[in-house]
Amino acid sequence: MSKDLSARVQRIKPSPTFAVTARADELIAAGKDIINLGVGEPDFDTPDFIKQAAITAMHQGLTKYTAVDGTPGLKKAIINKFARDNKLTYTPAQIIVSCGGKHSFYNLFAALLNTDDEVLIPAPFWVSYPDMAKLTDATPVFIKTDIDQHFKITPAQLEAAITPKTRLLILNSPSNPSGMAYTAAELAALGQVLLKHPTVLVVSDDIYEHTLWTKAPFVNIVMACPELYERCIVINGASKTYAMTGWRIGYAAGPALIIAAMKKIQSQSTSNPTSIAQAAVEVALNGDQSCAVAMTKAYKERHDFVISELQKMPGVKCLPSDGTFYTFPSMEGVINRAANINDDLELADYLLQTAEVAVIPGSAFGSPGYIRISYATSMKNLEEAMKRIKAALDKV
Repeated sequence: MSKDLSARVQRIKPSPTFAVTARADELIAAGKDIINLGVGEPDFDTPDFIKQAAITAMHQGLTKYTAVDGTPGLKKAIINKFARDNKLTYTPAQIIVSCGGKHSFYNLFAALLNTDDEVLIPAPFWVSYPDMAKLTDATPVFIKTDIDQHFKITPAQLEAAITPKTRLLILNSPSNPSGMAYTAAELAALGQVLLKHPTVLVVSDDIYEHTLWTKAPFVNIVMACPELYERCIVINGASKTYAMTGWRIGYAAGPALIIAAMKKIQSQSTSNPTSIAQAAVEVALNGDQSCAVAMTKAYKERHDFVISELQKMPGVKCLPSDGTFYTFPSMEGVINRAANINDDLELADYLLQTAEVAVIPGSAFGSPGYIRISYATSMKNLEEAMKRIKAALDKV
């Protein structure tokens, strides 16, 4: 049967994060008491004022097609958000609203990349980046990092990775899965490398912008290196900031020519994002931002607990995160001493079967020997999960 499928679809694999969640759900349905620390989704409900905005939109009859690239009201709210939070100036022609940040990425790749173009992807990486590059006939090229360099690439690594085929660099800060964020100085240094290679574009994945607790404020590469403004596409969305994952609204800002090309792709695939969700996100962006602050405070409290517990476990090497709701500990010490566990995949399965805790193996993110733990769940769940993980690791 596979010969009847396109070569394109056979290049890619299903999302490992969804696969782990599906397996955890199967065990839960079978009666197992699984604690799922694999899911990358806020456990908070969408704030009431945002839900009310959707209800109001329905009552007002805002249930028809909108412009392919988003309503004027939402695009204005996005422009104001960039001016307010990032001191970046865009026009409506430089903004597109899509069905989530992932959709924005796919539109960008489809509009920009040709066969054999290279996409530079720092590892660990969000699992969808490489497969979306493959879907658009491009070649993902990985820049390896590790815990000793806080999972951040250096200017020397970037320079060494660029070839005549390099078309795009992806930067995700704060990062899924590592939770680490680049400083302004680090981004400026990377920017200086990019300025020497004028054909290379950069996409900044800012989806965790507001889930950040560093002393320094959030910064992306175009803020740190304004000379890259005409070569940078910034992607963001409502999912993480406002706990709106199911609403599926993401957006991108960048050069008008590229945004127009992304609009062409979107017009022949999904057309406009849901009109009701757009109305709700417009209110979210324009409204009281204290809901995001409250969620981030809760994530930081959970982070502090999880990091403290992991650092007590023999063989586990774990650094504090700068933001997001993930930690990415090295488990090589555990794997090396275990008689029956050979890699992070087997370790994740061991924890699921023995501790009844679901985590994502680091190999899914391009970093074997690690696991990703999400603390987007209650403190009660986290306390129990850490007890179970410790007990399970003590047995190996």
